[in-house]
Amino acid sequence: MNSTLQDSSLQPGAFAPDGAQPAEAVDLLPLYPKPAPSNEADYNELDDNPRYQVFRLNSRFLRNERLVRVYLPEAYLHDSERRFPVLYLHDGQNLFDPRTAYLRGHTWRAHSTADRLTREGRTRPVILVGLDNTGIRRMSEYTPTRDPMRGGGEGELYGKLLVEELRPALASRFRVEDGPENTGLGGSSLGGLISLALGLEHPDVFGRLAVMSPSLWWNNRSVFEWLAQRAPLKTSKIRPRFAPPPPEYPHPRLWLDIGTHEGLRHVRDADMLHRRLIDRGWRDGIDLRYLKVPGGLHNEDAWANRFDQMLTFLFPPQKES
Repeated sequence: MNSTLQDSSLQPGAFAPDGAQPAEAVDLLPLYPKPAPSNEADYNELDDNPRYQVFRLNSRFLRNERLVRVYLPEAYLHDSERRFPVLYLHDGQNLFDPRTAYLRGHTWRAHSTADRLTREGRTRPVILVGLDNTGIRRMSEYTPTRDPMRGGGEGELYGKLLVEELRPALASRFRVEDGPENTGLGGSSLGGLISLALGLEHPDVFGRLAVMSPSLWWNNRSVFEWLAQRAPLKTSKIRPRFAPPPPEYPHPRLWLDIGTHEGLRHVRDADMLHRRLIDRGWRDGIDLRYLKVPGGLHNEDAWANRFDQMLTFLFPPQKES
């Protein structure tokens, strides 16, 4: 395990003392110097990679601290004037470093895949930002509604962390390209659920969504009502003849996937979400891609294996003007 992560102040669920006044703004606190690995077995190429940087973020909304992992594209170091799109990803522990993954050694390989796709010209150079979960509070932060039995429902505050704290803090340190068309949000399982919910809530911020193996079952599938409230139906057979059409809703470019071995219930939920997105104006192959993976499982290796397809769909190379 990387000794960077052994600081006692970073234990999951660590809250600020009662009565502490939140700061007006938050900052990304760099973890410098990078600690030397305790032995050769703990060494990873990321330790010497200047494009991989790890920060602490102390949230005034959730009153806890977590790590933020930033991986810059190769072009970032070579073109000092250029700005780059950003893809925010949940469960940052599982994205890059095999020593911090939930199952040690099993990561999304997000950085190496992004580098390869960029060199091949299959995707835009993208800044990858992995936001660590907080362990025991992961379920609460990654759920948009409160379940009567399981609790949760801190997704709104987690969204405030992303939109009002992390985004401006990142923009103050890195050359970030602004606008929803340049800003993505993604994750898997509950991370897929909260990506969908926050993308629907903030389409003016997140214009690219990676909804991978989403936990649509949460709170009796309440996310479908969430969708109905925020994205009107494209057409309605019962709409009066001279009634005005429903208001236009900005459709984030949306990647949705599920593995067939993740459980029949979850596959059916994903099928249902796909149909309802189509009913609300998303278009297959244009601003929506639904991938059903034969034999696909619910684990980091499965999401790593389709990270390339997701990234090329959400951030295709720009056409020459």
